[in-house]
Parts: sequence; C-alpha cells; structure tokens
Amino acid sequence: MANITRFDPFLARLDPFGDSFEDVFRRMLRPARWEVEGAPAEIKVDVEESDKAYTVKAEIPGVKKEDINVQIDGNIVSITAEAKREKEVKEKGKVIRSERYYGSLMRSFSLGHDVNEAEASAKYADGVLELTLPKKTTAAARKLAVQ
Repeated sequence: MANITRFDPFLARLDPFGDSFEDVFRRMLRPARWEVEGAPAEIKVDVEESDKAYTVKAEIPGVKKEDINVQIDGNIVSITAEAKREKEVKEKGKVIRSERYYGSLMRSFSLGHDVNEAEASAKYADGVLELTLPKKTTAAARKLAVQ
C-alpha cells in the first residue's frame, strides 16, 4: 500500500542538501538588499597569455575613458573606474522617477610575469578596455668567476 503524505509548500522550498530550519529563518530576518537599476557590479576580466605579452579585456560599460585609470606595479595590474549614471522618467511633463548612481569600480589581479610598463598600451571602445601588456625580459643568469 502506498504512503500518503500531506504536501506542505513551506517545507518544499527547503533545499534538501543542507538548508536547515535555522538557515531559512536567518535568511528571512536578514535585511533586503536593494540594487540600483543598471548599477555595475564589478569589472569582468579576460586574460590571455602569449610568449611575449598578456592581453587583458575588461568590460566596463557606460564609463567614459577619461574616468578609467590603469596602474601597473611589477606583475600587479589595477583597474579603477568612476561610474556615473542618471535616469529620469517623465510622464506628461512631470517627473515620475529620478535615479542616480555614482560609484567606483576596482579590479586588481596579478600576472605570472612582470610587465614592461614602458611598452604597455590601452584602448577603450564599446565598453571594453583592452590592455596589451608585454612581459618584461629578465636578465639572463650570469656566472661570475671567482678570483
């Protein structure tokens, strides 16, 4: 004979792989997180390596190129940007909603080799920052003769 069980929608939402009653209630009591529409969350980065250089593509949409700063210190690359967005919704000449977002974005990462800052270049087009970072040539090891 089949067992008949009562379906409880509250219990059906629990994750069978780890959520306990305490976890569910803790989540319910946490303050809600509001996000501004269109606010950039982070800088997404793709890094490609060749024998002589790194190519970095960073997505920074909606930012002017004057507001982007790239800093190289050895093998550490830091990208910072100032994002400014304003949105105003009007209906029949009256402002219904006005939203603004001003914030800083930052991304820092290290590469396997030091970068030759003098030959590095940067381009920004269509919301994508492309960095060409040549590897610094290391001096060949030299054996000293002991006298």
